[in-house]
Amino acid sequence: MIAELGHFLIFLALFASFAQAATGLWGGHARDGRFAAMAKAASDISIVAIALAFFALMSAFIRSDFSVQNVATNSHTLKPMLYKIAGTWGSHEGSMVLWCLISAGFGWMLAHFSKGLRWDLRSRAVGVQGLLTAVMMAYLAFASNPFVRLDPAPLQGAGLNPLLQDPSLAAHPPFLYLGYVGSSVVFSLAVAALLEGRVDAAWARWVRPWALASWTFLTIGITLGSYWAYYELGWGGWWFWDPVENASFMPWLLGAALLHSAIVTEKRGGLASWTVLLAILTFSLSLLGTFLVRSGVLTSVHAFALDPERGFIILMILAAFTGGALTLFAWRGPSLGSDRGLFAPISREGALVLNNLFLTVATATVLVGTLYPLLGEAVFKRALSVGPPYFNLTFTPLMALVLLALPIAPFLAWKRGDLMAVLQRLWVAAALTALAITLSWAFMGGKALAAIGIGLGTWLVCGSISEVLDRVRFGKLPAAQVWARVKGLQRAAWGMTVAHLGMGVFVLGAVSETAFRVEHTASLGLGETTSFAGRTVTLKAVTAEEGPNYYADRAQLIVTDGKRELTLAPERRFYPAARMPTTEVALRSSLAGDVYAALGDPAEINGRMAWTVRMYWNPLVVAIFGGAFLMALGGAISLTDRRLRIGAPQPAKSKRESAGVAPPTDPANVGVAAE
Repeated sequence: MIAELGHFLIFLALFASFAQAATGLWGGHARDGRFAAMAKAASDISIVAIALAFFALMSAFIRSDFSVQNVATNSHTLKPMLYKIAGTWGSHEGSMVLWCLISAGFGWMLAHFSKGLRWDLRSRAVGVQGLLTAVMMAYLAFASNPFVRLDPAPLQGAGLNPLLQDPSLAAHPPFLYLGYVGSSVVFSLAVAALLEGRVDAAWARWVRPWALASWTFLTIGITLGSYWAYYELGWGGWWFWDPVENASFMPWLLGAALLHSAIVTEKRGGLASWTVLLAILTFSLSLLGTFLVRSGVLTSVHAFALDPERGFIILMILAAFTGGALTLFAWRGPSLGSDRGLFAPISREGALVLNNLFLTVATATVLVGTLYPLLGEAVFKRALSVGPPYFNLTFTPLMALVLLALPIAPFLAWKRGDLMAVLQRLWVAAALTALAITLSWAFMGGKALAAIGIGLGTWLVCGSISEVLDRVRFGKLPAAQVWARVKGLQRAAWGMTVAHLGMGVFVLGAVSETAFRVEHTASLGLGETTSFAGRTVTLKAVTAEEGPNYYADRAQLIVTDGKRELTLAPERRFYPAARMPTTEVALRSSLAGDVYAALGDPAEINGRMAWTVRMYWNPLVVAIFGGAFLMALGGAISLTDRRLRIGAPQPAKSKRESAGVAPPTDPANVGVAAE
């Protein structure tokens, strides 16, 4: 009965979302507050209905109701409770329920908590968000219904993919979807601004928190996915330029560009059309990622489904929304009339434009590298591949230029800056950077590119610290005044500093791990020893173990470096329900790096049984994930700044009022106006 209730609730949410779209768009167009109020009420119905449907599906997974096809395909009675709950969004159908829940929730928040936004613009944005939600609801109801029944019901389920039974990956999809769908609100605000034909500081002020929230959630989601791949797949690395990884990375890059572009629009009234275009493209890339994961065009451990028919429907949704928004932009974009902020090339605006230019081109290189194999296979009828060498040659230099300019931009003045004066204020950071490059080149094997990368990370870290010290006038004012300035520093400034610092820490970790990692593979029998990265590794034992829903061979490896001894226990697991083997790595982390071990298949060699053991020394891995965490933390700190939760001051008179036209009726005053 709960499944039938969930089915009904999906259709109720679908009709409510369509009502939200129709009334919101008409209320903004006709300047009629009554319809805007109806859109707000429809968003209430939509969020309640889809939330109840989501919990109905979760209940079916918790109860192991195998009469529901989705549960029978993706769950098992022996599966731990955490993964039964995660199974709610671990399948294609369940993940689409989560998508619709987040989309409806953001639409509800936009309707209820955007009071500083002009109500007619808000009404249009709520309507566009309702349309996005309604279309995805229709896809859910008619092409991906999670409540389809099985008759007769099987006695046991097939189980969730064992690779997905991991705490990090249980949290990965919700955060990733919060980022993907968060960009839909920015898209809705952009389309609403195009429909109204106006972009101003108030609009940019409301775009920034939504763009920042989306980017922050994406950062967390991508980091969790990368960490899962690092310790779960047994490849020894943290990023592989997998097409599905790229699918989430591209909206992250454009989201970063959007964040910086919106600052110029808010502060100086410039780049308005460009900011609107970035908002459209960021969400379009999120939809592209959804298509790639679900269409079957990619074979990846990250893919949710291999269904070309449903993938084609998502492709049509992508084409409709992206094509429609870009057509509207081509029509109304030139008439926005707000690109009036003139500035010199050497200025903060100029630095942010440079940031946007290189981030956008870098995104384009990733897009080409991701789609070229697919298009090439369709055209040339043969498999093509684009690997790390392509991305290292195209993406890395572009991002290096962005990061080189990053510490300079906050020191530049708006409209016109003095580059030489800024460089003088950064002389300590520059000196430490030169020292880091010299020491890295001298003591780490003369690897010039690695030394430059270490220098770039040092430049980012020292530049970020220099910027905040300059803000509080450290060394130029008495300690009491410096402390007062520290306490008075705005949260957005702290957030920016932490995020930029995190990027520097990440670069240091990524360069060190890539340039100085050591890999070693050996076939070891019981009691045998191999040498690895200045250590000795001994296979002491291999034992058979049984888990709640798997069987395992667990090795006991003794790793010594002459000073201390480590015990690592990598496993090879087999999940009977899914009939699938997996690798469970063992690692020991420290600030210097990770000792990482993976157990391979056993084989008989010269009459003895031996196991393949893969060992890795990955230096400064903690800096990679710690840096990403700092970036997300910086975004979260900035979101707590009150200035991002209130609207920008409105001009004393709008053009309509100057022409003698009365302002539209605010829905909050509908009843008063009627009386």
